[in-house]
Amino acid sequence: MKKRILFIEDEEHLQKLAVSALQEAGYEVLSAYDGEAGIKILEERKLDLILLDLILPKKDGFDVLAYMRSKEEMKNIPVIVLTNLEEKFDIGRAMKYGIRAYLVKANYSLDEVISKIKEILGNES
Repeated sequence: MKKRILFIEDEEHLQKLAVSALQEAGYEVLSAYDGEAGIKILEERKLDLILLDLILPKKDGFDVLAYMRSKEEMKNIPVIVLTNLEEKFDIGRAMKYGIRAYLVKANYSLDEVISKIKEILGNES
């Protein structure tokens, strides 16, 4: 059974590129363009990993993390933050939610992001 990833990202071009690359890598990918839509998908679907931007419309990534960690059924889903925020304050704030990785978009290629996902989920997709 394919591992299911939710990518919450408001940048349409990056969303399309990442979804395509993740599908090619063998994952089932669901997309949300804002935090509110991401939470709705979280409530409706069983997920294996969340790829999460922090700067989002409606509800930001920190709101999504707080919501997830408040729900027993969601609190153990691994989260990789993929964002442009590089400040120590933001990194520390995200780390308090028990995320598995904090990746700054400008510093990582899509292949490196997929490698990190494989590392966290195991190599089977």
